[in-house]
Amino acid sequence: MLPTLAPDPYILVLTGLGVLIALVAWLPMALKRLPLSLPIICIGIGAAGFLLPRVTLQPLPVRYPEITERFAEFVVIIALMGAGLKIDRLFGWRRWGITWRLLAITMPLGIVAITVLGQTMLGLPLAVALLLAASLAPTDPVLAADVQVGPPKTGDEDDVRFGLTSEAGLNDGAAFPFVHLAIMLAVALPSGKPWLLEWLSYRVLWEIGGGIVGGWIVGRVFGWLTFHVPSKAKLAHTGDGLIALSATLVSYGLTEIVHVYGFLAVFVTALTLRSAHREHKFQLEMHAITEQIERLAMMVLLILFGGALVSGLLASVGWREVIVAVVILLVIRPLTGWIAMIGYPADQGEKRTLAFFGIRGVGSIYYMAFGINHMAVGDAERLWGIVGLVVLMSILLHGLTVTPIMRTLDQQRGIDPEAKGVAPPGLQGPAAGPE
Repeated sequence: MLPTLAPDPYILVLTGLGVLIALVAWLPMALKRLPLSLPIICIGIGAAGFLLPRVTLQPLPVRYPEITERFAEFVVIIALMGAGLKIDRLFGWRRWGITWRLLAITMPLGIVAITVLGQTMLGLPLAVALLLAASLAPTDPVLAADVQVGPPKTGDEDDVRFGLTSEAGLNDGAAFPFVHLAIMLAVALPSGKPWLLEWLSYRVLWEIGGGIVGGWIVGRVFGWLTFHVPSKAKLAHTGDGLIALSATLVSYGLTEIVHVYGFLAVFVTALTLRSAHREHKFQLEMHAITEQIERLAMMVLLILFGGALVSGLLASVGWREVIVAVVILLVIRPLTGWIAMIGYPADQGEKRTLAFFGIRGVGSIYYMAFGINHMAVGDAERLWGIVGLVVLMSILLHGLTVTPIMRTLDQQRGIDPEAKGVAPPGLQGPAAGPE
């Protein structure tokens, strides 16, 4: 019997996965000099693919709430490990001053402003408006790769890149108390149950403190096993960067078991592992494998996001939602970012860049999925439409502007953009570096 001309869906998936992996390796290099970003291309691929007549799947998050939450969660924790591993700046209150400003000023002000906007412009209840605000306030560690620092020890770490990288690494964990506050208010406001003491003691003090301590402990253990075991059994001798993936999953899993913030723990683990031996070449190996996994998972998620867009994700969006999205991206983030930079010793161009690039993305998708899965929401489709619109607009706006803005900023600082991202000679080559 002659074989049918219609290909097996499984074979199509394998072929598509192969093409996707090739794009993971090739597209960043191809887009380096263009005013385009990898996320824009991924969304376009997803939209085109899910418009094909034979593709009947509609990857709408409201239809697959648990899968949406878990997949976005995985992408975020991988990105957090990658962000922490590539930060060269030593931890310190003064050295990280720009980070504390963005966390303590920009994010809370943004949450308050978006909450008020959600109540007044969109007519949302307080708890739902707060959930929307907590989901849209954090800078995304996944989609902000183009404005983050370079690989370890490449010297690609100015104040702008460091500030946005460290902000994205920490504010995903710092936003979680506000998501929990929204969930608690959804129950407490109708019933009159007390909530403030539980929120402050458990959701803020215990879960933040536990996340920091737990992440530090896991990072110390992995740092010792990787670089300081007094024998030839050091994990660094394996040359296998998958150790970073192991540290990510162990850190997140153990801290979530004891009910503290795993996002925060993973980033702290990454910083601690990075500081265990700052000059070792194995740091490059760990960062490289983390970046590759993150990019592949991110591309899959954004292809599905493109499919959701053409499947009706924005069907509930009206002119009010469009105005709110524009205000969030072009008014609230730049204004709150600028307020945080008052008095900071940086030039005006750097301050404007820090204030502007509050990229929204996978973190927002995760928090919205988590909130909807843990509290009663009257119109989930509308909330997903708003989040989807803000993420789409952020990807387009920031993706089209990141290359020219960052190149201009580098040139003003007397740095050749073409020479950036090259590791110093001592860190090139195989991972079998110093003991």
